[in-house]
Amino acid sequence: MQSTYLSRSLFGCTGISLISVAVLVGTMVLPAKGAAQQTGKSQQSASPPESSGMAEHAGKPTSLRELIQEAEQKNPQIAASFHAWQASRNVPKQASALPETQLSVQQFSVGSPRPFAGYSNSDFAYIGFGASQDIPYPGKRQLRASVAEHEAASMKAQTDSVRRTVVGNLRMVYFRLAYIQQTLGVLQRSDELLNQVQEASEARYRVGQGNQQDVLKAQLQHTKILQEIAHHHQEEGLLEAQIKQVLGRPQESADIVAESLALRALPYTAAELLQKAREQNPDVHSKQASIRQQETQVELAHKNFRPDFNVQYNYEHTGSQTRDYYMATFGIRLPNRGRQKAELAEAQENQERARQELDAESQRVLSEVQQQFVRAKTSEDRLKIYSDGLVPQSEATFQSALSAYQSNKQDFESLLSGFVDVLNLDLEYRNELVEHESALAELERLTGVDLP
Repeated sequence: MQSTYLSRSLFGCTGISLISVAVLVGTMVLPAKGAAQQTGKSQQSASPPESSGMAEHAGKPTSLRELIQEAEQKNPQIAASFHAWQASRNVPKQASALPETQLSVQQFSVGSPRPFAGYSNSDFAYIGFGASQDIPYPGKRQLRASVAEHEAASMKAQTDSVRRTVVGNLRMVYFRLAYIQQTLGVLQRSDELLNQVQEASEARYRVGQGNQQDVLKAQLQHTKILQEIAHHHQEEGLLEAQIKQVLGRPQESADIVAESLALRALPYTAAELLQKAREQNPDVHSKQASIRQQETQVELAHKNFRPDFNVQYNYEHTGSQTRDYYMATFGIRLPNRGRQKAELAEAQENQERARQELDAESQRVLSEVQQQFVRAKTSEDRLKIYSDGLVPQSEATFQSALSAYQSNKQDFESLLSGFVDVLNLDLEYRNELVEHESALAELERLTGVDLP
């Protein structure tokens, strides 16, 4: 059905002049013997008045680059991931620090549980002060710090991944908003021009050169376009709400006007994009840091078979008639080998898991890059078919139908069908343009390249 086809169509920039074609409908199909007032109306169709919907977009468009900069500064997801990374940078210093020093105070009584009993008349009563320090086996602290450093490096890559994801989503919504706003203007202008077609069919019907069915078909098409305009207004509001959420703006802030979409070239080959994904994709970098972290964890598990040490020193002060005591202690803490074997086995399994995750992530990223490259290149070919073939062909077909309708050699349905074809192909071209730009945005996210 024409209405279903129209509702699923999207549009893009094209070299055809839809307005001029539709104007011809309003100016040429009027019979020469029509009233002067009717002729005056057809002449006004050459410059249709701007609709209220178009007036809403009369503000200055905001470029995508400006919105990306604002999102990088104000988006809460990006800010949260940044602070998580900053927090992880403080972990290595904690991991490499010595265990806490313990200080102690002792009071030893003789002859009674009362404090200081026997302190003045016994050689055994004393007040003691001591310090104790655990010392890990040499190399353990450095390995623990390395584990934390690799985890911080993984967090940094995840922060970059979050930023790219947010920016990528912003690009997608922005492209869709640009499409909706531009399509809305085209639909509104097309509806105004379709009114001229309807008036022409009514004029022919009044003088006996047309039939009522032609008038009803024109009215039906007018209603379909009104339905599409209402749907576009709704989607425009939803998309603006999403963009404001990404930017951290209040929902009651001013509306966002997108710039017109323009076709961007893809200056890289598939092989170049795949190589850049291997080198610059943050998800791959995060998995690589995780492997280094697990490798260091295995080294630490081996090192944990070594004993730790403990040193203590105590000073015991007795009464004035006896001499003070001094005591130094050196201890060795032997590891539980059964527990350490389990810890080593766990670390080795996690190391293998990290390797498999890296391989899976690399394959996923490279597959996505290849898919988006094919999508972008295919879209370029389709855009060329639209601009060089389908769009001008539909215009020529419509003009032919218009001439035939003027000379009463073709019915109104064929003329209306040609009008709808011109509009639908315009919408399809712009939809294909959105698909092309979305594919490029995904490639930018996956590879880290900035396309002009």
